[in-house]
Amino acid sequence: MALSSHVRGADDETPLLNDTVDGVVDHEGRPVQRFNSGGWRSAGFIIGVEVAERFAYYGIESNLISYLTGPLGQSTASAAANVNAWAGAVSLLPLLGAFVADSFLGRYRTIIMANLLYILGLGLLSLSALLPSVGSSDCQTNGTTMCFPPQIQLVTFFFSLYLVAIAQSGHKPCVQAFGADQFDGEDPKECKARSSFFNWWYFGICGGSLVTILILSYIQDNISWALGFGIPCIAMVVGLFIFLLGTRTYRYIIIRDEKNPFVRIGRVFMAALRNRRTIPSAKVSIDESHGTLPLQNYEQFKFLNKALLAPDGLNEDGKVCSVVEVEEAKAVLRLVPTWGTCLVYGIVFAQVPTFFTKQGATMERTIVPGFDIPPASLQSIVSLSILFFIPIYDRVIVPVARAITGKPTGITMLQRIGTGMFLSVLSMVIAALVEIKRLKTAQDYDLVDSPGVTIPMSVWWLAPQYLLNGISDVFTMVGLQEFFYDQVPTDLRSVGLALYLSIFGVGSFLSSFLISIIEETTGGNGRDSWFSNNLNRAHLDYYYWFLAGLSTVALALYLYFARSYIYNRTRFV
Repeated sequence: MALSSHVRGADDETPLLNDTVDGVVDHEGRPVQRFNSGGWRSAGFIIGVEVAERFAYYGIESNLISYLTGPLGQSTASAAANVNAWAGAVSLLPLLGAFVADSFLGRYRTIIMANLLYILGLGLLSLSALLPSVGSSDCQTNGTTMCFPPQIQLVTFFFSLYLVAIAQSGHKPCVQAFGADQFDGEDPKECKARSSFFNWWYFGICGGSLVTILILSYIQDNISWALGFGIPCIAMVVGLFIFLLGTRTYRYIIIRDEKNPFVRIGRVFMAALRNRRTIPSAKVSIDESHGTLPLQNYEQFKFLNKALLAPDGLNEDGKVCSVVEVEEAKAVLRLVPTWGTCLVYGIVFAQVPTFFTKQGATMERTIVPGFDIPPASLQSIVSLSILFFIPIYDRVIVPVARAITGKPTGITMLQRIGTGMFLSVLSMVIAALVEIKRLKTAQDYDLVDSPGVTIPMSVWWLAPQYLLNGISDVFTMVGLQEFFYDQVPTDLRSVGLALYLSIFGVGSFLSSFLISIIEETTGGNGRDSWFSNNLNRAHLDYYYWFLAGLSTVALALYLYFARSYIYNRTRFV
């Protein structure tokens, strides 16, 4: 591995500070270097671009189901499946973006390129919303109230929508990892600051999403969809400008390795497989004087220890993996149970911008005479609860817990994640109970067969389920971000955060799959499915009970695996 000067995005630029991190070595025992001072000064610029990006993202996602069921004329089930499929792509593609960043471009350059692509996608999305007025003669009605848009609008819309998803793949994992890189996790003071950074990071992006939900949902529903998509495009231009302003203040962790991190980890698994029949004569001894570190847990994933041996038991160059490489592989493997058991949380997360929003559209939403709040605006309750609870968590709960446990973060990352998963179960239970009341109200007022008539039940009945979803995010979402950043090798941290995002990507795809299966199973032959277009004849309450049960099983499995999890303590890169 060769260390080299990083150039803050330009090969002829000299770093302001060359800071060797004491005691931190690469997998060949050489010191790691950081450039520039970093800290909150640098993190502020990075949070700024993320706030702009969240403003833009939620400008699309929060009201997307209304656009699909409205101007694009899709059914409720089809629209929900499309929203989940897109959200799944948005959350899974970062695995590709993180690979490109960690292996080739670096986080800084990847962020810039992703933001430029993001701006292009948003511009085309805004253009697609203008196309019906240009080619309205292509619009065909189906004999009722639906109006199908021109084919060119559909093609342009979905192309630009997935262009935004590709841009997200580079932006999302790199920006947060780059922000966390501004804090030295081995310095006690900066370790506390980094943990606080994840809290305030989420606070900032929820602030951006709150403004989006309150303003853009109204503009999209009542003024213009083209304007509602165009404003996020402008926000992204401003966000990129803010990010570039901080270029000379950023701390860069430099590690140039001729071995790709994915290759190193793959090499461990291949070596362990090749040596599966090799029996060592004694426990592997490690010489720390040569820049390596002892195996933390020799017995865990013991089969990987055989990657330390040559096939014939001799130490032959090119055939033996280093101890740190084995620890890297073990660290990644330890993440799998947490990743798998949190997938159901990702499914529950997908319900907020889909069925929660469609429920709200059927209920009484009048604030003052003549003004009804948009259904998507109720998602602001999630953001408001996060904005309200994060300062309480960071300034009250963490210090109290820190005094009790002696841990810098108060409670462990896994304890934080588990708490949020429990709250997620409660949110599904409450959602089911509220939906039962909504259906009963429709029956009591003889509105079951009048889906276009507002049910005389206040939309604020939905507030508790939104509120619990927000508070659970403070625990689980932020906990997962810190966990998948902290528990992977330094040069795989973009990938670690991409793995965290993939939980919600796979969760969205699973949600889409469940919707399709349930729609097919419960509908047909004249029956109304659980997701009937007439929500007064649908049974979202059954679906919410199903998710509550599924979440309970997932939580039990999570607690089982979390009890035996061994935190990574090796300072490797």
